[in-house]
Amino acid sequence: MHDHLSTSQNQERAPGIHGSSTDRAGPLPWNHAEARAIYDLPFNDLLFRAQSVHRRHFDPNRIQLSKLLSIKTGGCPEDCGYCSQSAHHDSGLKASKLLEVQRVIEEARQAKAGGATRYCMGAAWRSPKQRDMAMLVAMVEGVKSLGMETCMTLGMLSPQQAGTLAEAGLDYYNHNIDTSERYYPEVITTRSFAERLDTLANVREAGIKVCSGGILGLGEAVDDRIDMLVTLANLPEAPESVPINMLIPVPGTRLADAPPVDAIEFIRIIALARIVMPTSHVRLTAGRTAMSDEMQALCFFAGANSIFVGDTLLTAANPGDDKDSSLMRRLGLTAAPMEEAP
Repeated sequence: MHDHLSTSQNQERAPGIHGSSTDRAGPLPWNHAEARAIYDLPFNDLLFRAQSVHRRHFDPNRIQLSKLLSIKTGGCPEDCGYCSQSAHHDSGLKASKLLEVQRVIEEARQAKAGGATRYCMGAAWRSPKQRDMAMLVAMVEGVKSLGMETCMTLGMLSPQQAGTLAEAGLDYYNHNIDTSERYYPEVITTRSFAERLDTLANVREAGIKVCSGGILGLGEAVDDRIDMLVTLANLPEAPESVPINMLIPVPGTRLADAPPVDAIEFIRIIALARIVMPTSHVRLTAGRTAMSDEMQALCFFAGANSIFVGDTLLTAANPGDDKDSSLMRRLGLTAAPMEEAP
């Protein structure tokens, strides 16, 4: 839908902020050096640039609201260093079975009543088993029948599984690349970076929209964060949704003592994501409970235009509907209606 080599994206390439005389033309992918140059702009210039790009592609005062439900919690065989649901960690989280379809649909109905236009369902799996596919299909069909967009995150998908979910009407599939290819083995050893890209390719080939982003605060360098965004921007088609998470350190995981991310550095990454993927929804995801209202406001100004609503994100805390409603009201932001969601 939005090719990263399109004219609109190439118009966002110049490191400066005045005019477009230095804009590149032609089908050139992003490279690290030019992305780093944009990231390193004076903060005011970077925010001005990002907000200008944002306004060319989106209503700057609309926020897309999604709701995330854990449909199968804990017991995951992957060793992602940040995750409370990994069986490799002693986080105190008990594994559960896949939820019943009707409960998932009822939760979705409540999410829609609360203003969410997209419903995301996540399972702590390395990949779905064939015996689970019928229930997953029923969940997608049930949520779609409510008039909501559907999203799932279930681990790795084969081409056949992606095709089955596409036939059921799945709109989005989330599969984050987490960090740069260089730093990835420091975080996860049970699944390769290439395997993550393979799943994204399978999803795209099946005709499902891609949701893929990463996590800041894993111990990575700034260059790793930039490389993560460059990888996503240079996919054959940039993800329609790009979640940017701030690590929530969980006791019992390998990254429980990871140092917090600097707020200005986080906002710079949001701005860079907006610039290198101008037509993607940039979602401010995990970690918002640790962000001040002012930090979130600057993230919105830098181009973030999607959030998860509700009290929890899978197993992590989230600000909650009242706090989000208050912040959006104070900022003059409104929920994007269904037809404005990507």
